[in-house]
Amino acid sequence: MRVMAQLAMVMNLDKCIGCHTCSVTCKQAWTNRAGVEYVWFNNVETRPGQGYPRTYQDQERWKGGWELNRRGRLRLKAGGRLRKLLTIFANPLMPSIQDYYEPWTYDYDRLFSAPATQDTPVARPRSLISGEPTKITWSANWDDNLAGDPSPDPVLRKVSDQVKLEFERAFMFYLPRICEHCLNPSCVASCPSGAMYKRSEDGIVLVDQDRCRGWRMCVTGCPYKKVYFNHRTGKAEKCTMCYPRVEVGIPTVCSETCVGRLRYLGLILYDADRVAEAASVQDEKDLYEAQRGVMLDPHDPEVIAAARAEGIPDDWLEAARSSPIHKLIFEYGVALPLHPEYRTMPMVWYIPPLSPVVDVLAGTGHDGEDAGNLFGAIDALRIPIGYLAELFTAGDPAPVRGVLQRLAAMRSYMRRLNLGQKADESIATAVGMTGPQIEGMHRLLALAPYAERYVIPKAHAEQGRQLEESATGCSLDYDGGPGMAGPFGEASGLPAPVAVENFHALRQRQEGDEHDLRGRVNLLNWDGKGTPEGLFPKRDQESS
Repeated sequence: MRVMAQLAMVMNLDKCIGCHTCSVTCKQAWTNRAGVEYVWFNNVETRPGQGYPRTYQDQERWKGGWELNRRGRLRLKAGGRLRKLLTIFANPLMPSIQDYYEPWTYDYDRLFSAPATQDTPVARPRSLISGEPTKITWSANWDDNLAGDPSPDPVLRKVSDQVKLEFERAFMFYLPRICEHCLNPSCVASCPSGAMYKRSEDGIVLVDQDRCRGWRMCVTGCPYKKVYFNHRTGKAEKCTMCYPRVEVGIPTVCSETCVGRLRYLGLILYDADRVAEAASVQDEKDLYEAQRGVMLDPHDPEVIAAARAEGIPDDWLEAARSSPIHKLIFEYGVALPLHPEYRTMPMVWYIPPLSPVVDVLAGTGHDGEDAGNLFGAIDALRIPIGYLAELFTAGDPAPVRGVLQRLAAMRSYMRRLNLGQKADESIATAVGMTGPQIEGMHRLLALAPYAERYVIPKAHAEQGRQLEESATGCSLDYDGGPGMAGPFGEASGLPAPVAVENFHALRQRQEGDEHDLRGRVNLLNWDGKGTPEGLFPKRDQESS
């Protein structure tokens, strides 16, 4: 047993309102620069829909992820070394800019410089790539709220004809997506230059910009299409899980700014020696349980001893024991992986949406929060279980049905308590839980404060390369990166260093109302609350 730690995320889709705040803040933090105008490390898709890039889930076309060969061993779906060598200069298995979208701006100058005429001047769209006039035909958010045609949705093609016939009932939900930071990442295995790597200390998958040669095989290899190509620098880029933030114990930008508070961050311990075996199970429907089997119990004394032997610090083990991710996956059993059939073993999991079942039942004259009514309505939800199963359990509806029943049980059980009635333990027993477990799940999903939703241990100097500010500390920090140094950038010079203590002060403000800023005062951290000691010179008592 080789114990390793993995930073993981769970998203509660019942709480996502599709506001795209996470996408916008991520865009501003990481890809608000030349060469990556079309890149969205975080995007929110409407389901059913084609997704971004268009039909990225169709692996018969894009050949992402892993498959089993005749001997039952894992191999890249896009082919091995020989195939990559033959197509290294012309990779046909990669989305084009039309599958993403050609980014544009508007000819705003015409609004100000056009001569006076009878007609109002129009700011026509111009391509941010070529600068030429363009026609807007697609974007990262084209399917928003069923604005586009969902019929090409690759997942919808897999489900039963009955679901297709009932599509006019117009079911939809939102699916936020980031890089999955997989345990068995096919993007890393696809990279010919070895620039893609998975950090041993926390499992975050990054790109070494110095080693990247722009072959773009990683774009093909990723089945979630969350690796992008910067056409300005000729380098691959991807979500970094905001590692400069998590290294000092504060969550990712997308989690921090999420309006619905639907994201959870925490540590998972897993056995690295069992990853390949779990990813190689024959039946795709067994992959969900196989991945759960790779994860370890952080309360097990044997696991704790093995983790210490691997150099995992005690504060990280304590964080794993308090992890909301472990609770949602194991103790409450409501989180599911996205497309386990890709065999990458993703580590961004989802709580499937229960949909407006209460309103539907109430509309039929039934009590919408009665346990019996809720359990009976699970298979008649507006969002078909078959569709959710194709997303989260490789088509097996049983785990999805179990999750939805637990969520329904939580609604019914907590309703009785909120009405002052006696707790009905039979509701919890019906879904294999206890009353205290349901109350704990309700607290985590509905009431949990900041420190319970984000349990992120601080990095240790002996684990990472370095935590002090430097010009090369960030995987996107290069010519054309966030610093935008050099002739191709919009600014000159190196990026302003971000001190680790700045992030610590930020976390202090987020976790409490009172802020102790004694010592060195950084005005960038002062939010106007009170007068921090050291902001003004001390008054000389004798002179006064």
